[in-house]
Amino acid sequence: MTVDYADYVDAGEAVDQGALSGKVAGGDVAPPVVAGVDYERLLNAREEPQNWLTYYGAYNGQRFSPLDQINTDNVKRLVPAWVFQAGTTGLIAGASTYSFEAAPIVVDGIMFLSGWDGWVWALDAKTGVEIWRYKHAVPFDVSLCCGNVNRGVAVAQGKVFFVTANARVLALDATTGKQVWAKTYGDVRAGESATVAPLVVKNMVVVGSSGGEFGVRGHLDAFDLETGEHQWRCYMVPKPGEPGSETWPADGEAWARGGANCWITGTFDPETNLLYVGTGNPAPDFDGGVREGDNLFTDSIVAVDVDSGQIRWHYQCTPHDLWDYDSIGECILFEQDGRKLLGHFDKNGYFFVLDRTNGERVSITPFVDRITWGAITRDGQVTAKIYPDKEGEPVHFYPGPAGAKEWTHAAYSPKTELFYVPVQDTGATATRRRREFKESIPYWGAGVQVDIEDMAGSVSAFDAGGEEKWRWRNELPMCASTLVTGGDLVFAGEASGEFNALDARTGELLWQFQCGSGHHSSPTTYMVDGRQYVAVPVGWGGWAEGFLPGMLGAGHGSALITFALPEPS
Repeated sequence: MTVDYADYVDAGEAVDQGALSGKVAGGDVAPPVVAGVDYERLLNAREEPQNWLTYYGAYNGQRFSPLDQINTDNVKRLVPAWVFQAGTTGLIAGASTYSFEAAPIVVDGIMFLSGWDGWVWALDAKTGVEIWRYKHAVPFDVSLCCGNVNRGVAVAQGKVFFVTANARVLALDATTGKQVWAKTYGDVRAGESATVAPLVVKNMVVVGSSGGEFGVRGHLDAFDLETGEHQWRCYMVPKPGEPGSETWPADGEAWARGGANCWITGTFDPETNLLYVGTGNPAPDFDGGVREGDNLFTDSIVAVDVDSGQIRWHYQCTPHDLWDYDSIGECILFEQDGRKLLGHFDKNGYFFVLDRTNGERVSITPFVDRITWGAITRDGQVTAKIYPDKEGEPVHFYPGPAGAKEWTHAAYSPKTELFYVPVQDTGATATRRRREFKESIPYWGAGVQVDIEDMAGSVSAFDAGGEEKWRWRNELPMCASTLVTGGDLVFAGEASGEFNALDARTGELLWQFQCGSGHHSSPTTYMVDGRQYVAVPVGWGGWAEGFLPGMLGAGHGSALITFALPEPS
């Protein structure tokens, strides 16, 4: 499909802030470690446990590392190895909006890391010494729904790929940080933006759009790695006449502003040749009266053929969403009894297991204590119970709009065959306020107040059948991704700053370190010169009013902290 970008507005050129810090793109050169990263290596990423080559560590989305140098016996000796301070400069990095949400990528001793405001850094993964930095021009008036954030980079064929808040995808030279190509794939004037970590598959880099709260039409795009040439676009809301269009009003343009953005990185199965992507909420949020029907393919798990960009199957988790329950959460790929399965923990509080070859439902079970919005039976029947139906009348429901688990990721260990889920048990009150659509203006159909009291969180371990095996309880919601390792450890950060290591088999707390700011990122682990490291970006913020408003005033931070066992003396 050809997309016309002729009318898109360019952001102009940024002041080279790297020059003001002594770091100029190309001034220092990283070893050419990314030159040899190709599709074959990405397919077999977990055969290189010393590296973290792609967003989830591997295409399967498991966030599992086989590394076991740090384990249940010695994790109590874990200490900080080095700290990288990212800083907080930037026109749109307001104290209440930016957040350090990235997942560090590591290739043969070199780390690649993104931040808010268009920042990308290359670091020595052993020492934390900065090699180069890149700063993209991001207009200060870009419309952002839920914080000035970026969730990470992808690497392949000598390049570092990332997206910017003003809806561009860029390729940088991995050795110098200099721009190789840049392409626009969203209209900032309409409220589109980008926050997703790209995914490299075959000869393409795949990215999704953000901006569903502004009444845009969500899409997934693929670009050629070498040239940046646009390969395909997959819209997640069908236009009239396309399959699924019958789930939108037949008259008007509700479909054209229907949301369903793909703002979290998908997973990929080379045997099915399918990308598995979660889609966002319909627009307007909360007010279903202007968009009668199930509103496909919002709040859905969508399987997309990676070569053609065509949808092969879908499963909708929350039809006709009235609670802001995006289904953008990761799709974790695993096998059981010879069957190719997919696990997905949804904002709506339910754990879905599907056959990933055809989307057939295998099981549905709740994973959070309080679910009052409605109910989903084991055979998939959805019944709405509480929702903002009448103008000006407040309605309280669980989970709140950030969900029982927001975008932050669960992990899966093939050793224990358990999923480890960061759980948010928080309610909210929504009061419907009908709003006329205006381009680039937030298209929310309600005023929302998230509970400031009576909340809880946990890291909960579930098997594939939905049975909870253990629960590590916390008095605050858990708002950061988990990481599980071959050392039978689950790492999980807290909103109050603690970084924890739990026993993956029992849930026992084995180690804790106070990082000085809350966690809302995705830790990764790697090895350099025979020493295992665990790296976690720390920087509280983003859409904190949506998941933990009681901590809006907490210290925001902007550091990457890396831990390891003490070196032998």
